[in-house]
Amino acid sequence: MSSHFLRLISPDESKARYRHWLLHNMACCLSRYMVKLKHNVAPATKNTLKYPIFVLKKLDFDMTTKAQPEITKMITLYMQFSKNSRVWIYQSDRELTDTQSQHIQQQLSDFAQSWTAHNNELKAGATVKYNRFLILVVDESQAGASGCSIDKSVRVMKELEQQHGINLFDRFNLAYREGDKIISVPRNEFEELIKAGQITAGTIVYNNLVQTLDELQTKWEVPLQNSWHVQLFGNLLTA
Repeated sequence: MSSHFLRLISPDESKARYRHWLLHNMACCLSRYMVKLKHNVAPATKNTLKYPIFVLKKLDFDMTTKAQPEITKMITLYMQFSKNSRVWIYQSDRELTDTQSQHIQQQLSDFAQSWTAHNNELKAGATVKYNRFLILVVDESQAGASGCSIDKSVRVMKELEQQHGINLFDRFNLAYREGDKIISVPRNEFEELIKAGQITAGTIVYNNLVQTLDELQTKWEVPLQNSWHVQLFGNLLTA
């Protein structure tokens, strides 16, 4: 075969090509589904694409990086389900270990594959985000989640609580981001942190009340001033 058609490439060139391909495809997915990963992306200033594009910043695409699995899981979720899919978010009262997250991810994936409503198979998925948030998704265009099917998911969450010694149903255990860490505290402590100026209107908080996949992308991980938190705690914010 002519060398014009066949050329051996070095390992470094192969890696560079892979990184370029991975960046291109992930950027396209992020653009298409408007994934606003606030600590790993920055908006491009000009582009010729139909949708706004987000470019990754300060993120090494080495397969060992901790950020890549998080991004890959969410992109997969957005690609498989419609934006109107229902979501349920359960927040652990403490950070899970990597081993616990992997174990819970497997259990939730197994449950999602067998989840039914009135003997109708649900198009469902699940993911564990940031070693803290357990997220269930159902695309109701195929079959809607019934009261009984939702009860099944609650029982699964209760079992996970028992197995891992966590609380998934304390709605006033509030999570916020501090640097690259996610911290959750009881409501009274959250209020004290606001009064002390450690939590501000711009602090990233987690609105676990979102109901659709579209809202998960746009209204879940947002500044306090853009979440329901501001209605409850706005009077405590310092000027």
